Amino acid sequence: MTSALVVIPTYDERENIPIVVARALAATPPEVHLLVVDDASPDGTGEIADRLAAEHDRVHVLHRAGKEGLGRAYLAGFAWGLENGFDALVEMDADGSHHPEDVPRLLAQLADHDLALGSRWVPGGTVENWPRRRLLLSRGGNWYARVALGIDVRDVTGGFRAFRAEALERIRLADVASHGYCFQVDLAWRALQAGLRVVEIPIVFTERVHGVSKMNQSIVVESLRKVTWWGLRRRVHAAFELLVHHRRLGSVRSNSSRAA
Repeated sequence: MTSALVVIPTYDERENIPIVVARALAATPPEVHLLVVDDASPDGTGEIADRLAAEHDRVHVLHRAGKEGLGRAYLAGFAWGLENGFDALVEMDADGSHHPEDVPRLLAQLADHDLALGSRWVPGGTVENWPRRRLLLSRGGNWYARVALGIDVRDVTGGFRAFRAEALERIRLADVASHGYCFQVDLAWRALQAGLRVVEIPIVFTERVHGVSKMNQSIVVESLRKVTWWGLRRRVHAAFELLVHHRRLGSVRSNSSRAA
């Protein structure tokens, strides 16, 4: 990769964003830039990001009119990065749960892959400071997504990942309709369906120290509903394809018998 953009969505992260930006700048080479996508945070996160951008030419800020969801923030950041010619785009949380020091490891995987997923649930990956309920919810959600969608990704819900720019262009971002945390499942599944080369690398995920998590029951319900729908649609499509195959096979056998 010759250039990369780390997209960092924010909403009320005034305590975290200076720390995350400083760590990311220190951990990455000059060709890696940061884009803070702020959803008009009422706590002044956007203004802090503007000051950081004024101090560092590798930091940029994209202000949005209001809180529109994680997925829309990433799509806006991806569009900005593609328009500005970056070769790779990275997703990273603003709360410190993703370690910016791992960004070079993700980018290094793009030499041989189209998408590198930072995974909590492959050997070597782990989560620090999570209550048992969150652990069970994450593991259970990932297991359910794997079974429903028929995929072999251990951490399909994880939000620390790096894409080759041309890979993002192949998965039709304009068609992505998921805007909450289900966005991560949607993008990974689209990448697999498009035949992209996907790899998981272990990461350490650390629970935030400052601020409040944006995870809530409505996000979990949205993810469950959409993954269930996608899984049912996949099975109906597979059953239809099998039916068509058997009918074609029966027709070929019938024609062969008449010819004999």
